[in-house]
Amino acid sequence: MGAGHSHSHGHSHGHDHLPRQGSHNRAFAIGIVLNSAFVLVEATFGLLSGSMALVADAGHNLSDVLSLLIAWGASVMAARPANARFTYGYKSSSILAALANAGLLMVALGAILFETVDRLIDPAPVEGWTMIAVAGVGIVINTATALMFMRGRKHDINIRGAFMHMAADALVSLGVVVAGVLILLTGVLLIDPITSLIIVAVIGWGTWGLLKDSVKMGLLAVPDDIDEGAVRAYLASLPGVAAVHDLHIWPMSTTETALTAHLVMPAGGSSDVFLREIAHDLDHRFHIGHATVQIETGSDADCTLGHSRC
Repeated sequence: MGAGHSHSHGHSHGHDHLPRQGSHNRAFAIGIVLNSAFVLVEATFGLLSGSMALVADAGHNLSDVLSLLIAWGASVMAARPANARFTYGYKSSSILAALANAGLLMVALGAILFETVDRLIDPAPVEGWTMIAVAGVGIVINTATALMFMRGRKHDINIRGAFMHMAADALVSLGVVVAGVLILLTGVLLIDPITSLIIVAVIGWGTWGLLKDSVKMGLLAVPDDIDEGAVRAYLASLPGVAAVHDLHIWPMSTTETALTAHLVMPAGGSSDVFLREIAHDLDHRFHIGHATVQIETGSDADCTLGHSRC
């Protein structure tokens, strides 16, 4: 390694980190209380009326309550300061929360699918008006909860996930209402389990996306909204930079991204101002708020990884 070992840490001043991690505490609390009460009501009426669609929706709403609890816990943990053992703090807890939520949804899907297949084989009478009334309440509760997370969804993937869960639940409840109306009009009992299968498909599609994205974050993949090639090209274009190697970009949490890179500058010329400009550009152009840049002045600097990406 050459001389001139320098570090630069950029901060986004709130536009991409969203430091106000606890600003949605009230929304989480209200959403959890409302949805917990609704799960009990919906599951009870679903069992009493024989509606598998209501039971399926209640199961999904229960998983959403757990998801809100996990997301809330991760949000609180992420706001805790770093310490000697957890030098990045607990920011990555939001990634673990996403993985846990995906797992919970998978379990819920399996249970709902099992019951739905049984109901397809052996259809049972259901009460259409009960389905309509209970699911109608669900539309109101889920829409109200989603609106509480609407403001923060553009800045925090964790909050966006909560918003999308609630918005999807409102749509699913709407589907149950439609199923109830069709049963009243046609008397076809298979409409109920078929609606449950549609609900399973909708949840499954969203769960697959959540699982895929959270696994990528867990494997420290470059975030989807960042072009690694563009970042490399930017660093290589800086005055005096002859080569860029050991470039790493990874998510510290669902809202923050870190970078490390070695810049080969044979003629030297780096300064604190130069490093601050790099941090500023990485932050504002690529939303990378934690950058560590090492300057190497030796012309024979070798990449420590020893592969073609150097």
